[in-house]
Amino acid sequence: MNYLFSTFRSHPSFLGCGNLIGPETPPPTRYSVDCSRLQIRPATLGDLTALTDILAESFHSRDGILSWVYPILRLGIYEDLRHRLVMSSPQYVCLVAVASSVGVSSSVYRSDREYVLGTVEMGLRWVPPSRGLSRYAWQLSLASRYPYLSNLAVHPQYRQQGIAQQLLISCEQTAQRWGFSNVYLHVLENNRQAKRLYYKLGYRLKDIDSGWDSLLFGQPRRLFLQKKIGNF
Repeated sequence: MNYLFSTFRSHPSFLGCGNLIGPETPPPTRYSVDCSRLQIRPATLGDLTALTDILAESFHSRDGILSWVYPILRLGIYEDLRHRLVMSSPQYVCLVAVASSVGVSSSVYRSDREYVLGTVEMGLRWVPPSRGLSRYAWQLSLASRYPYLSNLAVHPQYRQQGIAQQLLISCEQTAQRWGFSNVYLHVLENNRQAKRLYYKLGYRLKDIDSGWDSLLFGQPRRLFLQKKIGNF
């Protein structure tokens, strides 16, 4: 997928990663938003339709034959996100950026009386167990888990105004409250806009994932980025 930021591994419907700003297509008409009035809050089921529209619009084209499968892809996003919101754990969060008023186009997505402009998710992933450590001890170790950011998406007509940055900073603050000193994410190596933002905010290359799709089909590699947060 190009479900902006790479999804959790258990969601095969979305196969992209780290595409904060989506495919690099001609920019859409932009509308302004006063980021000082932007609110970042946890998503609710009432936001589900609006968030699904943002994610689907950001990562799936409706051009040509893809228009036939778009409704199916959108339904997959809707069901996956609904499941995560319903089954959320204490260390999972889906954040949403909303505004009460914007320089608005007719396509902006609304939830109740708010304009939904962006979203991001964060949950915990597990570090593979090292040799000599029992699986039970590994599972109990907080050090074997790390906060992973995924599915960062901003409405196409409200990008490059600081919304994504505010969503990222809110995730980092949440990770600190959970007791972690680093956050992680993936980004595709050819996603220049996303990489510029991440490096500007202090993310640095930790590893490079070179899967079979990269080797056999020339697909862009996934870059695994890390950012140190707080004073630990």
